[in-house]
Amino acid sequence: MNKKHLALLFLIAFLTMLGFGIIIPILPYFAEKLGATSFQIGVLFASYNIMQLIFAPIWGALSDRIGRKPLVAFGLLGFSITFILFGLAESYSAMLFYRILGGIVSAAAMPTVTAMVADLFPPQERAKGMGIIGAGIGLSFVFGPVIGGLLSGYGFAVPFFASGLVALLTFFVILFALPESLPKEKRTGQATRPAGNPMVSLFGSLSLLYAILFIVSFAFSGLETTFALYINDLYGFTSKDLGYMFLVMGIIAAFVQGGLIGKLVKKLGEPAVLTLGMLLYGIGFFAIPLSGNFWVLALILSLFGAGQGMIRATATAMITHRTTQGQGVTTGAISSMDSLGRILGPLAGGAVYQFTSSGPFLLGGVLMVLILLWFRTSYKRLPEPSAQA
Repeated sequence: MNKKHLALLFLIAFLTMLGFGIIIPILPYFAEKLGATSFQIGVLFASYNIMQLIFAPIWGALSDRIGRKPLVAFGLLGFSITFILFGLAESYSAMLFYRILGGIVSAAAMPTVTAMVADLFPPQERAKGMGIIGAGIGLSFVFGPVIGGLLSGYGFAVPFFASGLVALLTFFVILFALPESLPKEKRTGQATRPAGNPMVSLFGSLSLLYAILFIVSFAFSGLETTFALYINDLYGFTSKDLGYMFLVMGIIAAFVQGGLIGKLVKKLGEPAVLTLGMLLYGIGFFAIPLSGNFWVLALILSLFGAGQGMIRATATAMITHRTTQGQGVTTGAISSMDSLGRILGPLAGGAVYQFTSSGPFLLGGVLMVLILLWFRTSYKRLPEPSAQA
């Protein structure tokens, strides 16, 4: 794997997710301006993730058959068109339609980029490659919301146009600069397509690793949903304070994923790094209710930033080492676990918060303890790395 390819995949991941980051703080205000209720805004967010959940494995299976580059390009072009149309929407129903369509087409992009890393990196280097891509994603969520906030001063539609243009730029980068990572002789044809549901691995020998990714996504999205309410209700912190906290978290996450993952895995091994990541997550969840100091809370969020890099990069690498299906199907299933967590996590976090303000964080901590115990008692029974992978 040469450095040029790695830098290009980093750039594509950064630009792709920058578009998502730009619109995150703006979408609720834009929808509210068109008369959407809080429930309808929730539907906008959920519908996108539901489409990602359904279609990521489908696009992944297709990429195993026709190659990665066409699917990444298709996903970015679809992302561009649907976000520009969303910015032009004049009714909630139009917004919902474009959001659903955007979820369907954009599900082809990032999981396929992850599959390209699995194609190009040998097993011993794969966690490092996943970490570099994760760093690009992390940085996009550092800068994206800031850019979106600045552009919203010119109108709520402007950030969506900007996201669409960034995606269009990325589409051309893919078209002219990105080489195909899956040679024709390694693609699956009609006759060799895996039988049955491509997500069957979820219920097989790799269910532990998929469960870790789901629990991490579920618990953290519950935190994202309620943390702003928590620090405002209890301590009077504003959205500006929250932005600075997440800025610190994003920078640390990018540093860990981009610079440390490869070295840690080489020194400690993937199971140890994954364990450390889950420990940091668990400590973070239990520590939130213990402090109301700005800098202490920022430091606690930084534990999530570091832990997230370790968990996602190593768990993804361990799955791609052991899968007996195509890497496109596999990374699509991984993306679906993330989407499922982001659908259910906010619902659970919001429901628990109504009973106790610290409830979502304690729930997240308990879940991390349970999944960590499951992993430590069971990871040695995981299958050996697959020759096919």
